[in-house]
Amino acid sequence: MLTVFAFYLFAALMLASGALTIFARNPVHSVLWLILAFFNAAGLMVLVGAEFLAMLLVVVYVGAVAVLFLFVVMMLNIDFAEMRAGFMKNAPLGVAIAVILLAELVLGIGAYRAGKIALGTPDGSAAPLVGESNVENLGALLYGNYLFLFETAGIILLVAMVGAIVLTHREQRSTRGHQDIAKQNARNPNEATRNVSPEVGKGVEL
Repeated sequence: MLTVFAFYLFAALMLASGALTIFARNPVHSVLWLILAFFNAAGLMVLVGAEFLAMLLVVVYVGAVAVLFLFVVMMLNIDFAEMRAGFMKNAPLGVAIAVILLAELVLGIGAYRAGKIALGTPDGSAAPLVGESNVENLGALLYGNYLFLFETAGIILLVAMVGAIVLTHREQRSTRGHQDIAKQNARNPNEATRNVSPEVGKGVEL
């Protein structure tokens, strides 16, 4: 009984927060409603026993994507009046994309009802571990059968991150306040500091 009540509670809150995400006039409020929708979706994942997906929703979507959206909306000076003015200009393109997506959805549903694709006979190598949780089973697959692919994906993400940093890095034109590491390493330690004995009332010579 408690599980059924929790399911309907999470589902109702997720649908309501999803609708408020779309219809909220304030973009900051829209992002906050989106975060609430993610939390309720994570609750539904916990109810069906997919605790790893629930953790991904909270850590990745709420902790990274939604918070990034929130910071972007709050920090950027977005002229929403100008965006609304260009709505009718881009309306035909939006309608065309919506029609394409609807056609793909109808085609996908029709293909699913026609019959599933034969993916071959499982060899039992990906059989779940008896008595273990979903996280442990997923970890055994990622760090066992798919270790090379998992590490390759990590290398690709690392290269993408380094590439983004290199592309967005800008050299300073002014040398004021610029750190010259080679010059600092070439300094003589004995000349790095200088002891002086200033006279009373004369101050310090710069």
